Amino acid sequence: MKTRVAVIFGGHSVEHEVSIISGLQALGALDTAKYEAFPLYISKDNRFYVGDILREIAHFRDMPACLAQATEVLPVARDGCVQLIRHPAKRFGNPVVAVFDVAIPVVHGTNVEDGTLMGLLEMLNIPYASCDVTSSALGMDKFAMKAALKQAGVPVLEALSFTGKEYAADSEAVCDAIEQRIGYPVIVKPVNLGSSVGISKATSRSSLIEAMDLAVSFSARVLVERAVPNLREINCSVLGDYEQARASACEEPLNAEDILTFGDKYLSGNGGKSGGSKGMTDLKRRCPAELPEGMTEQVQQLAVKTFQALGCLGVARIDFLNDKETGELWVNEINTIPGSLSFYLWQEVGVSFAELMDELIRLAFKRQREREALTFTYESNILSGTSFGAKGSKGKA
Repeated sequence: MKTRVAVIFGGHSVEHEVSIISGLQALGALDTAKYEAFPLYISKDNRFYVGDILREIAHFRDMPACLAQATEVLPVARDGCVQLIRHPAKRFGNPVVAVFDVAIPVVHGTNVEDGTLMGLLEMLNIPYASCDVTSSALGMDKFAMKAALKQAGVPVLEALSFTGKEYAADSEAVCDAIEQRIGYPVIVKPVNLGSSVGISKATSRSSLIEAMDLAVSFSARVLVERAVPNLREINCSVLGDYEQARASACEEPLNAEDILTFGDKYLSGNGGKSGGSKGMTDLKRRCPAELPEGMTEQVQQLAVKTFQALGCLGVARIDFLNDKETGELWVNEINTIPGSLSFYLWQEVGVSFAELMDELIRLAFKRQREREALTFTYESNILSGTSFGAKGSKGKA
């Protein structure tokens, strides 16, 4: 019997469209001889849909027409699997539209990748092939990630964090603190977004205000860190879990700016002209990266250390910043569900996209077996013979 797999993508996120690209890439890579796989799409208003219409990216160009032909469903846990129940239910007929044994989340950004979706999957008690709630949340919150990695001895840039309310209350004081403690140039970014959304560089007070205004429009908190001179960006993917993990080839994104923007990643080239973007595979890159002797191994070792320090599982991509003159290297961020699942980095080391998907499913079931060995309930009957009302357990108001 084939394993029933739901590839989940979409969601209420500014990276919604990127997730559609990545999700359909992953769906197409699954071995049909092993898996009965189908798309489970989350709309921007957080409704679940299934249907063959969701298998082709061209159909998403007219979203209302696409969803009119899809079927809205609700997930319900039943007997070790998840049933997707038609919503609203019809008066007659079987309400179960689809069933899955394991989920592959291919979502990007807040409200999904940050642990929100993983919490739902945990409650459904279904195996899923991605980081858990804690590691997903840490990976999304760049400031919390830096704190955890610093504790683990992983090199990260020092940074300041401000809330949007702090900035709105006294923008001059915030800018003064940035200038005094970091100085120019600086990078300003939302604390919990990916795909370079809302990120910009500031070299003066006026550009700092513009950068802060942009970042707080996307997130309630922003992070500010110094810009690395002589910048080289290096990316490396990791596959595995807390026990065993391995690193992919390294890549160097090639872009004209100091930082890689959302447009550089997804809207350049063919993707921006015709809507035929191939996700992160459209990005201009050098892979494998041409790095100084010993640096590839250093990046790979730090990537694995980062992955395991944050308690990750599945496939992730760790992005590094390198000063080409001094050789200094810092972890910039981790993408707990990277664009295109970083399959192109694994192909460079002989792992096909189909093999990558096989490994993700294996890891999902492995974690589920470990969870099932734990105790989540305690057999007791503390409510027997207990009597109390609205005043509380001690009988006092």
